[in-house]
Formats: sequence, structure tokens, C-alpha cells
Amino acid sequence: MCPAMELVDLRYQRDGALAVLTLDRPDAHNAYSEAMVESLVQALDAAEADDEVRCIVLTGAGKSFSAGGDLKRMRDASGMFEGGPVALRRRYIEGIQRVPRRLSACDKPVVAAINGAAIGAGLDLACMCDVRVASQRAKLGSTFVKVGLVPGDGGAYFLARTIGFGRALEMVLTGRVVQADEALAMGLVHAVVEPEAVLDEAKARARLIAANAPLAVQMTKRAAYRSWDLDVDTALELAATFQGMVQNTADHREAVDAILGKRAPEFSGR
Repeated sequence: MCPAMELVDLRYQRDGALAVLTLDRPDAHNAYSEAMVESLVQALDAAEADDEVRCIVLTGAGKSFSAGGDLKRMRDASGMFEGGPVALRRRYIEGIQRVPRRLSACDKPVVAAINGAAIGAGLDLACMCDVRVASQRAKLGSTFVKVGLVPGDGGAYFLARTIGFGRALEMVLTGRVVQADEALAMGLVHAVVEPEAVLDEAKARARLIAANAPLAVQMTKRAAYRSWDLDVDTALELAATFQGMVQNTADHREAVDAILGKRAPEFSGR
């Protein structure tokens, strides 16, 4: 754990250039708690502020990635599910919606190691990541309608941007759960591996990202996401601005010298 943080229901570990964040409520299938939301935001802040961290890996403890909402707390109308419409609206905005906002603002790439079920807000969390690696045992579903709810954390937004509007609409309206192979076929995940290999594969992909020039990676991610809703002229202007910035970095010069010198580059993040 990072010594500057006191995390609850979440673990933070450094692995070289990677920050590994583990949802840590295995007895509740890593369902969200208020403490987990706070800890996840803190951990993402810490990873982004650490210049030695170049990529983030997010996974779950135990057999599940995340079950999303805690059904027992839903039944008891307690915690984040407590109150009338006005109070609940505020709880969502000030609570769980902090997670999509923080991940959307995170310039460092995030790789999800989906070690088991990713259901409801758990699937949404996976879709907020940039790359997704799933266990063969993983099951993924946007099941809010099955419990009479909507994706209150913005899941419909992220799912549609992950697999396309038509497929996302079918999933959110039926609430059906897909197996890992179908998730791969529809582009919901990027790879499916043996259960015992999922974290290693996610780390391997994260290290491929981390091996590149950090500022170029971060600006490329930002350009990709920000260009989604822009017209072509605005997107091109943004790309030119970012290119003008990175083309004057030490890492760009190092990369060119390394290629011409037939050696591996040593990036400094400057």
C-alpha cells in the first residue's frame, strides 16, 4: 500500500512501472461500498501523481471482479441506497459517480484484469478502463433492469462506447449475462485467458504500454477520447496541438536516436 493512503476495501501495490489496484471485498464479490469509492478515487489520484507509474492495472480479490451494487444494502435501503429521490440523486453524484469522473480524467492508461464476474456497476467499471483482459470464467452483464434499476453510474454511456450503440442497447434492455468468449467476439474484452493467467496477461499488456514514451501515451489517450465527440477540424486541431508539444520532448528525441542507433530507448517522461 502507498504509505500516504489509508485505503478500505481496496489494495494498492507498485509493480515496477505499474500500479496494481485490487478491489478487496471478496466476501461481497467486491461489490461497491462507500469506502471503496473513496479509496478508489484516492488510489487513482496517487497513481496519476506518481511519475514512476506509467500504467494502472485494476482487478478484484477472490473469485469476482465486481458484483457492482451491494444487494443486501439495496434491500435494506442503507448506505448509498438510503433516502428519497432527491437524497439518492445527490448520493449518486457525490458518491459512485466520482469513479467514472476520475477514470475519465485519468491520463494514464488503465488495464482491467477481469478475474471473474463483472456484473452491473462491475461491468461499468471494466468499461471505464482502456484495455480489458478476461478470465475464461468471467461473466459480464449490465443487469440493472433485472433489479428494477438503471445504470446510475453512467454505465450505458461507457458500454455504448465500448461495443457500439446497438449491442449495448440490447445488453442493457435484456440484462442478459454473456460469457467470456461472447464478450471477446463482441469486442467487450480484448483477450480471454486461463483464470490463473488473467492478472499476468493484464500486467503484460500494461507493460507494453508502459514501455512507450509516457507523455506521448497520455496525450494519445486524451486525443482518442476527446476526439470521440468532436468534428474533424476540431479533432485535427487538437492533434496538431498535442503533436507540437510532444515533438519538442526529450523522449521524442531519444526515441528517434534509439531507432537510428538500433537500441532500446530509455524514456524519462520529459
